[in-house]
Amino acid sequence: MPHSQNRLPGWMMSNMSTFAAIVAISAFGASLTPSLMPRDPLVQSLLSGIVASLGYEAALLVRATWRYMEIPGLKGRLRTAWVIGGLVACAGILVYSLSRAANWQNATREAVGLEPLESAAPFFILGVSLGVFLVLWLVFRALGIARRRVERILDRLVPRRVGIVVSIAAVGWLFWALVDGALIRNAFKAADASFMAADLLMEPDIEQPPDPQKTGSSASLIRWKEMGRHGRAFVATAPSSDEIGEFFDGAVRNPIRIYVGRLSAETAEERAEIALQELKRVDAFSRSTLVVAVPVGSGWMDPGAHDTLDFMLGGDVATVAAQYSYLTSVLSLLAHPDYGVDQARVLFEKVYDHWTTLPKDSRPKFYVHGLSQGAFNSQATIPLFDMLGDPIQGAMWAGSPFFSKFWSEVRDHRNPDSPAWRPTYGNGSLIRVLDQYGGLEGEFTPWGPIRMVFLNYGSDPIVNFTYDSSIFEPGWLSPPRAPDVTPQLRWFPVVTMLQLALDSAFSLNVSGFGHYYIARDYIDAWAAAVDPEGWTNDRANRLKEIFVKRGASF
Repeated sequence: MPHSQNRLPGWMMSNMSTFAAIVAISAFGASLTPSLMPRDPLVQSLLSGIVASLGYEAALLVRATWRYMEIPGLKGRLRTAWVIGGLVACAGILVYSLSRAANWQNATREAVGLEPLESAAPFFILGVSLGVFLVLWLVFRALGIARRRVERILDRLVPRRVGIVVSIAAVGWLFWALVDGALIRNAFKAADASFMAADLLMEPDIEQPPDPQKTGSSASLIRWKEMGRHGRAFVATAPSSDEIGEFFDGAVRNPIRIYVGRLSAETAEERAEIALQELKRVDAFSRSTLVVAVPVGSGWMDPGAHDTLDFMLGGDVATVAAQYSYLTSVLSLLAHPDYGVDQARVLFEKVYDHWTTLPKDSRPKFYVHGLSQGAFNSQATIPLFDMLGDPIQGAMWAGSPFFSKFWSEVRDHRNPDSPAWRPTYGNGSLIRVLDQYGGLEGEFTPWGPIRMVFLNYGSDPIVNFTYDSSIFEPGWLSPPRAPDVTPQLRWFPVVTMLQLALDSAFSLNVSGFGHYYIARDYIDAWAAAVDPEGWTNDRANRLKEIFVKRGASF
């Protein structure tokens, strides 16, 4: 038979296009493997389509580099064999990955205590992923057309290869400018307006407190309507002395809660000053314990964190916080990351400066607290070395984002024999880390004058995410793994980073795992930080039972 009749169609004969297909299908299959949080089929499809598209375009970049370097490709029968083998490999990878999708998803679900799925909807995933891939393929092709047109214009002005580089940079910059300016910024503005409108809504089931000692009352320096819905809920739903008395043996008090909303003043400095004056007005500095807390991005304060401490200490607690955003933590970090840091810093400084003027034998013990972005903001603003002459008593941080100041130090410079998901640091006299399975046990040096406690779940993608997981296997995947991380989870370049990024968006779906911290674990963390008098395992278990009956925080 003539050789010309033995050839495959032209589009199939490019060995590098076959390579791109193999990379795309392999990336698709890798995206179906277990991660930290379970995903529904639609979310999985979006991720798989994006990952496959990025893999395809990365392979085409390799092809362009190959051609640019003028390295010859395969020819003749070898080329034909490569194409046929590549197509067979693509089909095999695709069938295997889709057939394993349910088992992989169930491995993640088992690790976080969820019932298994009968099917992962493989045909739905394949169809939607293909649609996502095609949309992105068209976007990249449009960018390619634009680049070539710019290159043709530049050919008359500069050498060809200079034109190629300049055209790539110009089109890339223009694309990002359009996305950032026309889409992202407008989306943030719309989200901010939407969350602000929601924050202004007055909840019919939350009434303004009549007690003049309560923040938001008619006697308060902070107006009820200006506190925002999360601030009003934080103050109005504080446990009463009667509720606390059912657990606490001894005299009990109504806890003091102070919350300054964004509408209370124009600047972070002014909001911090109002908070300090309100603390003085209600005689908060006479309490045994003072907590400067930083909310999450939306201003929400987790009842599981604060109610547990109130019960633990018989209500003899004053907690103060100031709102800095209306957006969720992720959106707030992306839109205006400095807002939270500025507000946390000036609030801490105001309260701390006044606290240092009080007699040491009668002032309250001073702690800081933050969850999620609140933990990041709090860690970014504590002047640890500047206050060593008159230190606070400690901190309790939950779900510290991966880039948080102190958490990064503890994780990256942990003792070599400790895992990245629950590290030990130094001799344990300053910093200790726990999760829902423990962590406070061990041969630690006794606590020093400052106690810093981290509560992090091993399955929390916001804690575990790092950008370099795109090229390096993260330390928390090394054995032994956290009990809530499936042994079937494998690291793949780029894919794992994208999986973690997507997991972060759905990390509040499972109570007691991921980024959904619960009262049971806050109790152990607070007990380690504040060291309540007469605290025992029996009292801890009794308090945990109370909060199990009270239900989830949200």
